[in-house]
Amino acid sequence: MKISIITVVYNGAATIAAAVASVISQDHPDVEYIVIDGASKDNTLAILQGFGDQIAILVSEPDKGIYDAMNKGLARATGDVIGILNADDFYTDTTVLSSVSAAMAQSGADCLIGDLIFVRPDQIDHIVRFYSSDGFTLHKFEQGDMPPHPTFFVKRACYDRLGNFDTQYRMTADYDLMLRFLYIAKISYTYLPKVMVTMRTGGITNQGIRSKIKLNREIMHSMKKNGLPASLFRVYSKYFTKIFQLFRRPKQNLQNS
Repeated sequence: MKISIITVVYNGAATIAAAVASVISQDHPDVEYIVIDGASKDNTLAILQGFGDQIAILVSEPDKGIYDAMNKGLARATGDVIGILNADDFYTDTTVLSSVSAAMAQSGADCLIGDLIFVRPDQIDHIVRFYSSDGFTLHKFEQGDMPPHPTFFVKRACYDRLGNFDTQYRMTADYDLMLRFLYIAKISYTYLPKVMVTMRTGGITNQGIRSKIKLNREIMHSMKKNGLPASLFRVYSKYFTKIFQLFRRPKQNLQNS
């Protein structure tokens, strides 16, 4: 099974090397790595060029935002399955993609979801939140909630059939896409009980109250567009359940995974 991984980046010199290293160190034998740089003004492009042909496709040009860049990556991907890794994130161990391949082959599912941990940017060995897909149901979308997008691996045929990211959403096109794929189109999914991705806190959707208000406005718009009952109370109620993510911890030993 060929897996395409897409990373989009803009001025990510501080973290991009760790993201790339976590992809190229995977033990899965057939990985196509695509990096879309938005014409960074820092040292990002030089760092990326330093990896040579370990990055299969490297594009550096202006874009219209993160999801436009992701769509550029999707247009170039040739793998059977596609995953997206943010420039601030990294795969938690070298077996993530081989585990994805085995689980998807065994289940025959159209897509896979898994677990993710949040860490502080200056203390990446300290877990501050555990975001798990365990217990996920499609009804979560009715609360404006979803599985962690960096753990979402999808057959390329699903993108061909159902479309790419809707770039009218600046912050939540990932929610909109997963809503369309999982809730509306009912593509099949399987859960991999494994911490797949380590995410640094402080991303575009984690920048304070104003950011949360804008994010949830976009979620409500997507829900209405896709025919879901959009309740402001239900959408904001998801934060009560997310509190428990601050106290839960993964069962697997990450030091030996």
